[in-house]
Amino acid sequence: MMEMKNIKIQKPEAINFILGQSHFIKTIEDIHEALVCSVPGIKFGLAFCEASGECLVRWSGTDEAMIELARENAQNIGAGHAFILFLGEGYFPINVLNQVKAVPEVCRIYCATANPTSVVVMDVGDGRAILGVADGKRPVGIEDEEGIAWRTGFLRKIGYKN
Repeated sequence: MMEMKNIKIQKPEAINFILGQSHFIKTIEDIHEALVCSVPGIKFGLAFCEASGECLVRWSGTDEAMIELARENAQNIGAGHAFILFLGEGYFPINVLNQVKAVPEVCRIYCATANPTSVVVMDVGDGRAILGVADGKRPVGIEDEEGIAWRTGFLRKIGYKN
């Protein structure tokens, strides 16, 4: 019997994460290596839902709190070959997303965000599939000139644009 479920990502408000899918047990080591080679001193926790063999939540990382978040959320999602990467405070997906996507066994990125997020999964009995994510809230309107000025000013203030 198939059943759809809504799994809320549990995390502190300021923490960013990346949710994706891969295809091989060495994902955990290859993503770890990509992160530490890209951003010296990066704080993160990573967990991967093994879909065959022992079917364990495999994990790695450099920060105990982020590792625990990753393990708990991966276990809750429980979808085969899904991985979830939590970045310590002050680290952002924009700094590592391309490196994660370049890992050969990474197939898809569902989201990279700090927003409140729900993962929609389909439980099919022996396994689960991620159908998609709800990242943040719905738009409440269309950006106007004041909104454009705020956005461009904000990006310059935080150093992403000149």
